[in-house]
Amino acid sequence: MNLPEGVVLSRLDHLANWVRANSLWPMPFATACCGIELMATGASRHDIARFGAEVMRFSPRQCDVMIVAGRVVMKMLPVLQRIWLQMPEPKWCISMGACASSGGVFDTYAVVQGVDRFLPVDIYIPGCPPRPEQLIQSIIDLQDMIKKTGTLNGKEFALRTGQPGPRAVYELPPNAVVAPGDFETSTPLRSES
Repeated sequence: MNLPEGVVLSRLDHLANWVRANSLWPMPFATACCGIELMATGASRHDIARFGAEVMRFSPRQCDVMIVAGRVVMKMLPVLQRIWLQMPEPKWCISMGACASSGGVFDTYAVVQGVDRFLPVDIYIPGCPPRPEQLIQSIIDLQDMIKKTGTLNGKEFALRTGQPGPRAVYELPPNAVVAPGDFETSTPLRSES
């Protein structure tokens, strides 16, 4: 089959995924030190614009990637969830830093112990705070994930029912050191269902 010059054949789903992957518009939800690293990623030294993700929008209806950078307290959680719900599908979430991923060093009742309990997180970035290079790598990983999956109308996103992510460890390892005391009245971890 001879095609004229400048003509390319492709599946429409593949083309839509290529466009989505190379034009990510992040919605930054940045607090504390991870927010500074997120800002540094947009600066000239790291230049996230090379990957098509430089358009940081503060209007959720124009974004397709939420970057949760830093700790999230319980008072901010309803705002975070409202912003997530206002973002159009298809949308993705990056949890940046130890505080957003697991609560970090803030093991208190007021700090959310991982945003994956309330939002479906697609990529986790470890570190306290993570380097801008790690955020750029997560953008590249997210682009690869988008290119491999998805349809033109995004019907696979309507199938999201749970939040895939790390599971809590419920059994202590045999060599664990347990502090003395009565833990019967403590708040239990959420149970597996």
